[in-house]
Parts: sequence; structure tokens; C-alpha cells
Amino acid sequence: MTEDIEKRRLDIQKKFREKIDEYSSLMDEELKNLIEQFLWEEREKYYLSLALFIQLNNELFDMVRRLDILQELIDDDEITEIMINSSQHIFIEKNSQIFLWDKKFSSSEILEDVIQRIVAKVNRIVNETTPIVDARLDNGSRVNIVLPPVALDGATITIRKFKEGISLSQMSSQGMFGKELEGLLRKLVEAKYNLFISGGTGSGKTTFLNALSECISEQERVITIEDSAELQLHQVKNLVRLETRNANLSGKNAIGMDELIKTALRMRPDRIIVGEVRSKEVLSMFQAMNTGHDGSMSTGHANSPTDMISRLEAMAVMSGDMPLLAVRSQIVSAIDLLIHLERDRQGKRKVSEIMELYKKENGEISLNLIYQESRDFDEKQNCLEERILQKEKLQRYCFTPSI
Repeated sequence: MTEDIEKRRLDIQKKFREKIDEYSSLMDEELKNLIEQFLWEEREKYYLSLALFIQLNNELFDMVRRLDILQELIDDDEITEIMINSSQHIFIEKNSQIFLWDKKFSSSEILEDVIQRIVAKVNRIVNETTPIVDARLDNGSRVNIVLPPVALDGATITIRKFKEGISLSQMSSQGMFGKELEGLLRKLVEAKYNLFISGGTGSGKTTFLNALSECISEQERVITIEDSAELQLHQVKNLVRLETRNANLSGKNAIGMDELIKTALRMRPDRIIVGEVRSKEVLSMFQAMNTGHDGSMSTGHANSPTDMISRLEAMAVMSGDMPLLAVRSQIVSAIDLLIHLERDRQGKRKVSEIMELYKKENGEISLNLIYQESRDFDEKQNCLEERILQKEKLQRYCFTPSI
């Protein structure tokens, strides 16, 4: 696009934006007709090619109804992450590579309008008093927003998009794990082992958890608990989704993960899925997994399985008066298997390790290696099952491995 055409496009956008408040109350069809009429009037003054006319038509609609220039990125399935460092600097992740986008907001005020549009849809508040908030988009994408004065260079948005409907079979075909491991994962979910998924940022924990949920029986009642709703368990029919609530402007009426987990126990769940544990809710999660809710799952940030165990211990000890030995006993009783995910330098995600938790005589937690991606051993499904020490659940659900 030449400089003259680009200037013409920006001028038309600016003129339309001057009356944007008048258009916000219109129905979608009325708005589309008004935009088309507006562009035909502009076309009498400027030459607008058919391609530019269509582009402006979409952009002006996005400006009023959707997320302005960001909507183009939201609609692009190949883009997995959108990072707005300020109104003038927008980065995207595509095919595991990060690029500076060639478009930008014409002013910081427009970016702030988009931010308020995002948080309003999920009943959240963000301003100078509470400059940090987590939210989500209509398509389930995770959104983190940080405003000045915390963000020194201007409002910041980070949007993590999730691939919708990716299955275990698709993950296997993409090389995240082998067919033999896929079979074991299906059995572990169906046999109701309590699973904890760990990994670093962007390793695919939420997407993996979504994929595992396809193995949950249609007869089961599942309750999900999240800070910001991201899980997409479309195949679960008896599903209740719970989401935390931030405090109001007076600093009151907040509802946290801990309270939601306690409430979920009274809702007759077969399984409880906690999106991610970060602090004191970890004790409530352990109690939920230890009180007849087999097959529950959760995720957490860590660089390795041993780091994840240490983090869980630290969170539990800091959350109450429970001694370390008692905490370790709770962890081992609650979590059957820990699945660790990694993302390599090329951006490829993979199941790195699967560890079974058991308690030593001295009370310490030990990890039994079930699977390791970098280790060369027979990955036949029966071989992997034989590595599991606690086979009661496999046997209870008629998944006894042949020897």
C-alpha cells in the first residue's frame, strides 16, 4: 500500500471515529448499512479501490463492535500470541516466531478504549487504582492487562490464544507424544487417576488439559474452577464452570479459588478440575482430591517435576499451620501422577516426563519414573503401565495390563 493510500485510509478512519459514540447504540445491521453509506460518500471524494473499500468496511465495523485493529489478529488462526507493549508497538507470535506487527493504534486513548471493552464483557475493572487484571475474550483467549503507572511505557495487553478442539490423537500426530503414550493417557483419565500437569509458560498445559477431558465419560458431573475461564470442555455435558471474582471498588466481595473449591464440594461433583493453583487454594484442592473425587486434575507452573513438588509444598506450608510432613502426606494422597510438559527452542511442545508420586518411610515424597521423552526404553503401552506401582484404579476399571 502506497503512502497516499495509507494516508487516505487513516483519514477516513479518523473522520469515522469522531462520531463513533453515536454509532455504538445501533444494531449490527444498522451499523453495517451506515458504514457502507459513509464509505460511498467518501468514495465520491477519494478514489477507493474495491479491495480498500472492503478493508475499510471491515475495519470500521471492528472499530465499533469488536477490538479495533486487534480483531484481524484475533481472527488469524496461525497467530498464537498477541503482545501489545504500547499503542505503538504490537508483537505477534506465529509459527513459534515473534514478529513486530506493521500496524499500530493511532493513539493511546484508542488502546485504552479497547481495554475497557474487553474487561466490561467479563465484569472486571481496570484503572489506575487497580492497574492489573486477567480477563478472557469471547473465543476463550486469555488476556492479561497492565496499565500505567505500573506499565511505564503505556498500557500493555498480552493475549494467549488457544487452539480449539485439538484432540489427543491430533497431539500425537503432531509429535507431542507417541501412540503408545496416547493409549496410556486415555486409560489414566478413564480409570480416574488424579493428574497434575506441570510446565513452563507456553508449554501447552491448558490445551493438554482440554484434550485429556475428551476421555471423561458423558455420565460424569464435572466442575471447573479458574481465575479466568479458559478451559473448553465441549464434550462434557454435565458441566459447571466457576470463575473467581475480583474485589469491587471498595475492596470487598472478592471470591477466590479457595472459596470456589469448597463450594464445589457441595455441588455433587464426580471430578473437579482446577485451572491452575498458585497459592492457598492448594490445600483445598488436596482435600477435594482426597475426599472421593477421583479423576480430578489441575495445573501449575514449574521447570521440572521436582520443582513442581517443591512449589506445592511451599504453597501449602505458607497457606496454613500444617507441618511439612503432613503437607507431603496430603500431596501424595491427592496426586497420583504428575505429567510435565516442555517447549523446546523451536517452539515444539511435548510431554517430557510422567512421574508417579509415592511416600518414603521417612515421609519424603519420591517420584517413580513412568515415562521420559529423552530416555530410550520400550514405550509399548503395557510396558508403560507396568511401571505404575499403584495399579488399583487400573484394575478397578478393568484395565489390568497383560504381563
